Amino acid sequence: MLTLNEAVSGILRDDRRLLRFSPLLLASVMYRGVVTLRNRFYETGIFQTRKMTCKVISVGNIIVGGTGKTPMVIMLAGMLKEHGYRPAILSRGYGGKRKGRTGVVSDGHEILMGPDEAGDEPLLIAQSLRDVPVIIGKERYIAGQLAVERFGVNILILDDGFQHRRLSRDIDIVLLDSERPFGNGFTLPRGGLREPRSALQRADMVILTSTEGKASDTNPAVEMPQIPFFRGRRSPGDLVRGRAKDTCSLEYLKGKKVCAFSGIAEPDSFRKILEPLCGEVAQFIPFPDHHVYTAGDVEYIREVCRDCRAQVMLTTEKDGIKLARFPDFFRDLYLLRIKMEIIPSKPRFEECILAQLEL
Repeated sequence: MLTLNEAVSGILRDDRRLLRFSPLLLASVMYRGVVTLRNRFYETGIFQTRKMTCKVISVGNIIVGGTGKTPMVIMLAGMLKEHGYRPAILSRGYGGKRKGRTGVVSDGHEILMGPDEAGDEPLLIAQSLRDVPVIIGKERYIAGQLAVERFGVNILILDDGFQHRRLSRDIDIVLLDSERPFGNGFTLPRGGLREPRSALQRADMVILTSTEGKASDTNPAVEMPQIPFFRGRRSPGDLVRGRAKDTCSLEYLKGKKVCAFSGIAEPDSFRKILEPLCGEVAQFIPFPDHHVYTAGDVEYIREVCRDCRAQVMLTTEKDGIKLARFPDFFRDLYLLRIKMEIIPSKPRFEECILAQLEL
């Protein structure tokens, strides 16, 4: 049986000289050892997994930051509905005040929580999907039981579930960003990896996502030819006009000077989406991921927009969820919806998902 000391010692042998100069690298090696040991315990049955009575699909990644999990979950739920499944979404509810306690964000018809309680991503998913319950909770098995017993669903989608190994799943989908699939190659805290790249061996499907849809030469699954590999594009959908909730096409941005801001994991990816859509991104203001906006932030954004004489004030739909509590500001704000597209062949992706669910 692999012990923690053995796991760490094996890595130390490879990086011993570097460890003399980098405390962060030492912490990273220790973290990697703990993760390796935890995964080994699950693989050998020391840590038990629990199986639901219905099918389970996990959407996750192995690196900290945005890879498009939320739009992927929304797209996947819609696809499954089209094929006759009754899905529910399970999320931990990161950033919400329930702190891991199980609760219903949406019953599929009515939103039952606000962003402070649910967290911004579960609420965004709930607002984007009709007839799809959204449940939050640290223990996904308990949340899944609630979804099955109360709403009669027959398939569960785990939002950001790749590291949540306590719940067995039928399909593990891992998303990687095309520009930085493995970051700098190091695990936390020296790098951004939640797990070593070898964890991809657990995946049933890998999707390399991008904001521009370019055919990158990067293929992280090249050493794992047995795993189905797809490319995804995070692309703009339409615009929502703040408080009015009116939608308009992206044509509205053509030729206009835009002041944009966002508090997402990779704010630059949002900027890259915007640049070809408008006349000019006059100012772009990045905030930390899951940022809780204050009255001071709102006044600062207004001031920047006035100074650059922007015609449009724009942010992401996810950021908009936390800004609705500033009605005067929200009324003047435009929100950009982001969608996930599988390129070049969504039908092949659907066939792969449905075939694995039938196994």
